[in-house]
Amino acid sequence: MNERGRKRVLLGTVVSDKMDKSVVVEVERLVQHKVYKKYIKSHKKYTAHDETDECRIGDVVKITESRPLSKTKKFRVSEIVKKAI
Repeated sequence: MNERGRKRVLLGTVVSDKMDKSVVVEVERLVQHKVYKKYIKSHKKYTAHDETDECRIGDVVKITESRPLSKTKKFRVSEIVKKAI
């Protein structure tokens, strides 16, 4: 796992803001294929805590790992990098 005291910081796009004080953030990363060595985009969705309920669908946000806040929430929105139009 990570070094002790190191928290993961991920950059992603908000895909859902229907919950109260929570958002779903989709993080996209490039993964190299084991055999063909071609880079493929892979996606993963994380549920993040948004205390101010400021995030909207399409916003690019930075999320930081934290202690478990609920069954699925283990990240917090640390900043909104780019607002959606």
